[in-house]
Amino acid sequence: MSRPSPIRDTSAQDAVRAEPGRVRRLRRWLPAAAAGLAVLAGLGWVVAGWGGGARSYDAARLRVAEVGRGDLVRDISAEGRVIAANNPTLYAIAAGAVTLKVVAGDIVKQGQVLAEIDSPELRSKLVQEESTLASLQAEADRATLDARIARAEARKMLDQAEIDRTAAERDLQRYQRAFDAGVVAQVDLAKAEDTLKKTDIGLASAREDATLQGQGAGLDARNKQLLADRQGAVVAEARRQVEALTLRAPFDGQVGQVQAVQHSNVVANAPVLGVVDLSVFEVEIKVPESFARDLGIGMPAEIRSGAEVFPAEVSAVSPEVVSGEVSARVRFSERQPPGLRQNQRLTARIVLDTRRDVVQVERGPFLDQLGGRFAYVVQGNVAVRRPIEAGASSLSAVEIVSGLEPGERVVVSGSDLFDNADRVRISGD
Repeated sequence: MSRPSPIRDTSAQDAVRAEPGRVRRLRRWLPAAAAGLAVLAGLGWVVAGWGGGARSYDAARLRVAEVGRGDLVRDISAEGRVIAANNPTLYAIAAGAVTLKVVAGDIVKQGQVLAEIDSPELRSKLVQEESTLASLQAEADRATLDARIARAEARKMLDQAEIDRTAAERDLQRYQRAFDAGVVAQVDLAKAEDTLKKTDIGLASAREDATLQGQGAGLDARNKQLLADRQGAVVAEARRQVEALTLRAPFDGQVGQVQAVQHSNVVANAPVLGVVDLSVFEVEIKVPESFARDLGIGMPAEIRSGAEVFPAEVSAVSPEVVSGEVSARVRFSERQPPGLRQNQRLTARIVLDTRRDVVQVERGPFLDQLGGRFAYVVQGNVAVRRPIEAGASSLSAVEIVSGLEPGERVVVSGSDLFDNADRVRISGD
């Protein structure tokens, strides 16, 4: 029996053909072409970056804020210290030994004795001046009495002259009747007429003397009284100084710093102790010089003590600038926190102005670095320098009058790195 023959496949029909040279060259240059495209893409990216900005800066070194719209409140917030609005220091009016009746921190009432100064010289001066006053007053009284006596004497002489004149007039009338009756001679009538004229002259002289005597006596008495009154003023001043040796509380308050030592000798005009008025306190704050020109007495303010806010107002502004700051005082306008103490620290806020619905952005160094005339607006990964006009500013924001719109982003810090370039690239944003 014969075996069947095997089945033949098509392997004998396949023949290896040589690869064309064009395909071989294409496969050989394909990796090089891909690498070239990658290089071109990188160059394009670099060129795009150069087109976006000549320099590149890390976004971590910048602070960017968004422009918004709202109410801009211009205010000043500063920490200050509590000081008494009325805290006088009492001084020694003369040299002497001081005796203190109180110690620092004592609560005192108006008129209460705080200290006494023993000044023998001042007390002796008072006694001497009082003696001089008594002497001058006695002289003035004596001059007044002499004036009364002189006036009385002048009045007496005037009355005597009037009597003499009346008598002479009666004699003349008697002689006239007798002459008419042919009893007396003409010469007797003439004598009577001469006597009347003589009494008239005496009466006029007596009246003038009485007037002059009264005026002279009055002037002398007045001069003496003026000397006594002058000495009385000297005595009043000496008495005031002696009374001032006893230092009394000018109002209800608390004893502050005691600057004299018990039973020590103090010189004239030396400070002895201070008194603090506990009913009226103020807060003294330091205001930057740039805001000082906007401050005015009577401006509304508020003082925070703990969690509570108390209404207040500006009571004083110093005209002097010290270390770039101006001192100002804020006074409670209604009530003040209980238990305040001298030099206690509180926070005060002064409202300068409120501008409604304005375009504003966070305040930053870019205002000073660019003079408030330019800002860098962030557009994608590029910051473009744009002219702006800034208006009023507060501690946290600044008004933008023109140049920016709400929603735009502005570099508010770090723009000093850009060196006033028109466009810069921001990386890592």
